[in-house]
Amino acid sequence: MKKATTIEEQIAIIQSRGIELDWGEEKAKEILSDIGYFRFGFYCFPFEKDYPNKKNRTHQYKKETKFSDIVRLYYLNVDLRNILLKYTARIEINVRTSIIYSVSNKFIDSPTWFADPKVMHQDYVSSFEKEIYNGLRNNYQVIKDHHRNHINDRYAPAWKTIEFLSFGAVRKLYSEIKDFGVKTAIANIYGITGSSTFENYIKTIIVIRNLCAHSNVLFDKDLPLSISRGPALFIDNTNKHKLYSSIKIVAYFLGRISESRKVEMMKEIHSLFENHKKYPMIREIIENNIGYRFS
Repeated sequence: MKKATTIEEQIAIIQSRGIELDWGEEKAKEILSDIGYFRFGFYCFPFEKDYPNKKNRTHQYKKETKFSDIVRLYYLNVDLRNILLKYTARIEINVRTSIIYSVSNKFIDSPTWFADPKVMHQDYVSSFEKEIYNGLRNNYQVIKDHHRNHINDRYAPAWKTIEFLSFGAVRKLYSEIKDFGVKTAIANIYGITGSSTFENYIKTIIVIRNLCAHSNVLFDKDLPLSISRGPALFIDNTNKHKLYSSIKIVAYFLGRISESRKVEMMKEIHSLFENHKKYPMIREIIENNIGYRFS
């Protein structure tokens, strides 16, 4: 097992591998103290001679690799993450609201339709209380208050209960609805004709949202989910896993909610990328890894 190293030792390692400390040693110490050597390493990877090979890495770097470029890539990733997190949150709330409204009004006599076997698949209904609802009841004051005021209710109504589900749980809820018509109607709100494409898009947005929420690397992610062809964009086999294709899905949903928010997000992302095109190595990463094309 490797032993911990001091910042001075880390800087010596960086230099020995061919990274130029163009901002000086003191600035390098400041940055490593801030973000950590291990996290810094994630952003060094694209500058390695062996990249993208992850086996038997030599940790030797391409000629003219600068410490400043690695740091710029780190902050590019941070800024992109913050942009996407802000706008995927808007989508999450809107999709949740659409599902609550559509299904609750379709099954108006079943305010707890999420636990009704006439509406939902039986396995979901059987596990809902133990796997989901008990946690909501223990952790959210609104749910506690409902049961204090309505002691005979097994569940709070959908518009209270679903409000506290995670985005992933909301997606699962949608998938477990038995009525194909109501699922299609929800997809139609977003200009999508099929529930399977709607689910695929939502899964894509959730993957992006979770990566952002957990401070993960975005630029180096080949997303595990293949994006379906649909109204958001035409996908070919070369770009269906690229981050920029997923960004287009986010933009599409935003446009169905608010065209001005879509324009705003894309302007922020475009500006972020364009501000980095003067750095050749970072430009290459943006084009090859993320899939963005400079004009």
